[in-house]
Amino acid sequence: MPDPKLTLLPFADISGYTEGFDIVSVQSGHDGLAYVLLINQVPERKQGMFVQTKLNKPYTYKVLIVSDQYVQDVVIGEQHYHYHYVQPLQEHLLLVGARCTYYGNNQFDLNAKVCDMEGATIREFLLGDGIESVQVTKHGTIWTSYFDEGVFGNNGWEQPVGANGLLAWDAYGNVLYKNTAADIADCYALNVINEQEVWFYYYTDFELGCISGGVEPESTRVNFLNPNISGSSGFCTDGYHFLFEAGYGKHLTFIFKKMHKPGSLTEGTEVTLLNEKNTPFQQARQDYRQNRLLLNEGNLLYQVTMKELLSVIE
Repeated sequence: MPDPKLTLLPFADISGYTEGFDIVSVQSGHDGLAYVLLINQVPERKQGMFVQTKLNKPYTYKVLIVSDQYVQDVVIGEQHYHYHYVQPLQEHLLLVGARCTYYGNNQFDLNAKVCDMEGATIREFLLGDGIESVQVTKHGTIWTSYFDEGVFGNNGWEQPVGANGLLAWDAYGNVLYKNTAADIADCYALNVINEQEVWFYYYTDFELGCISGGVEPESTRVNFLNPNISGSSGFCTDGYHFLFEAGYGKHLTFIFKKMHKPGSLTEGTEVTLLNEKNTPFQQARQDYRQNRLLLNEGNLLYQVTMKELLSVIE
């Protein structure tokens, strides 16, 4: 039997909002909407540093909040920080920079900014250097995962904020949870389902962890299973079925698996996702959240849910 294929039609075209801007990132929110972060000019990289943290001139960001029915845009001007992620935070927006610098003497960048829907800054706080992913729950819990530099330290951080690889914060930047169950050198993927269910996948064990019971120490439980995939950059799940990016060297190749028995997944089926021209996605940004995968190629947004995948697989 040939591997299943699924053709996706774009649910939104944002080309009317991108003139003079470059797309930085595309993410799903807890609400199922797409959140697109744009900047009026991509900052140059500093020599010997992956990205700048503070910018030498003001930049203008734009956030698009996108459904299949509408696009809302929020302009955030005169910014001197390099942001990479955006999420809804209660009735506001949260912008986060992946990198921040420690300057010594308890001086450091604040790489999280909360803005209102007019683009005005409400507050700023620290979420640490080397952030791989940011996802926020409906009630405002901020989950951050970290890549290796955020875990082991760089940019002046001898005691890195992200040393545990995965943290949860309240809406004001106070730590609610630190991972202690997994030895994370690099948290490759994060999927925050809701307040009671958070999944993560990490190097070097390449195991899936599931945090349940919320962030209170007395109620939190962490269970693990081995998906038998090395180097996946993301996954979505309904708790029983899983769609993974296939791993190292297999960008935009997807593997579908399901729970075979508690703690064990099936070998899996390769799934090909096609665009409206019936050709495979080539350069698409991906974001995995809850039971859906969000894709962005050019100025078009696509989405596939686990239910739609099951219609061609089972």
